[in-house]
Amino acid sequence: MSNVYLVRTNQKINFARIHMDALAEAHESTGWSKHAEIESYNESVLFHLASAYGAFLREVAEKYRFDPALVSRLSDLERLLEGSGQESPELSELNALEKNEASWLHKMLAAYDACWKAADHQTATANEKVSISEIHVIQINPNHAEDKDILAEYKGWLNEFRALVERLRADMQEW
Repeated sequence: MSNVYLVRTNQKINFARIHMDALAEAHESTGWSKHAEIESYNESVLFHLASAYGAFLREVAEKYRFDPALVSRLSDLERLLEGSGQESPELSELNALEKNEASWLHKMLAAYDACWKAADHQTATANEKVSISEIHVIQINPNHAEDKDILAEYKGWLNEFRALVERLRADMQEW
């Protein structure tokens, strides 16, 4: 087994951290392009977080000896596991997180999906089911008073993701 997706997951986690550092620097900028830089880094952080999650799904597929190229989303991994008759604690936990609208993973994926939408005004208010990041990314001209809260949200998601990956990797090593 090559573990190429273990490396890719780690790489994407690192890219997300690098872009968060750049986002924090953009917050301190006084340049004319400050807000454009912030919005750009917001979306790049989401891209790398979502890409890290996709790489992790493929990493899990590798551990179960499936072709990682067949896995783009959790439902693909679920289909492969069901077809092989294998049970996966990783699948159970990831499924619970994806389906729980209040979970960090659900919110992160929703914020990433919001990168493909647009609105010229705030469409919702943040609550336990909708993240401030998701609302911000959709807006063409967002309220930059929320920028520090968004960075804090991203850092929380990255920390949760790292902890999840470490825990699930440890569990996968046991068998």
